[in-house]
Amino acid sequence: MIVTGGASGIGIETVKALAASGADVTIAARRVDAAEAVAGDLRAATGNPGIHVRALDVADLSSVRAFVAGWDRPLHALINNAGVMALPTLDRNADGRELQFATNYLGHFALTLGLHPWLKAAQGARVVSVSSTGSLFGSVQWDDLDFRFTSYDPVLAYGQSKTACILMAVGIARKWSADRITGNALNPGAIATNLQRHTGGLRTPEHLRKTPEQGAATSVLLAASPLLEGISGRYFDHCEEAELVAERATPLQGVAPYARDPANADRLWDMATAMIGGAK
Repeated sequence: MIVTGGASGIGIETVKALAASGADVTIAARRVDAAEAVAGDLRAATGNPGIHVRALDVADLSSVRAFVAGWDRPLHALINNAGVMALPTLDRNADGRELQFATNYLGHFALTLGLHPWLKAAQGARVVSVSSTGSLFGSVQWDDLDFRFTSYDPVLAYGQSKTACILMAVGIARKWSADRITGNALNPGAIATNLQRHTGGLRTPEHLRKTPEQGAATSVLLAASPLLEGISGRYFDHCEEAELVAERATPLQGVAPYARDPANADRLWDMATAMIGGAK
């Protein structure tokens, strides 16, 4: 299994739970030295020596390509966990893509597409994408993904990136079922991690917050539980499938119809494939 961003936040707990169950887990992380320290602690905590570290910056497509080129064995689960949130000012990656979209979705899409042969080789693989209730703040900005005309809004940009993560799961269900690859997305919940460094900290009422262990639970369920065998193209919250909602409410809950729409999934898949210059 691979966990992107597996050396911080809920990624650590995701790796820990999977490794404790006997999985061979690769932490894909931007800061290799820090990730190696985390991996050492997790090997000691789980008794599993099969925790590895490899360099990956999902916002950098050249880094994604290098990671893919170095992978050479069947892959049973890819957990697209790394992410950024609500960057206060407009920033773009080297390819000119808005950085939240590039990090949270596009780099993970390129990684998933690149690893497709190894996911297929596993003969029953799962792709798990960490989304958010932030998806309820807006659909994909189809005509202006990179905010070149629209005034940049941190929450709107975050929302589109997390909606895109759900649409990737829908796309996988539509395109890769014959390869025995499933895709699902999830909301981990409100957890106090470094993810909120641009928002002034976690603002969710305390009774609605989760611990990092609780936040990782749905990722682990989707990656490893036999209960999810054959389930694909869904969005989960609190370890259960989330319901479609007609409007955004308080507290945030459910999934918007635009994030589960097959036509949207196909449109985004084609657009993203063109962006990364890859094959469908």
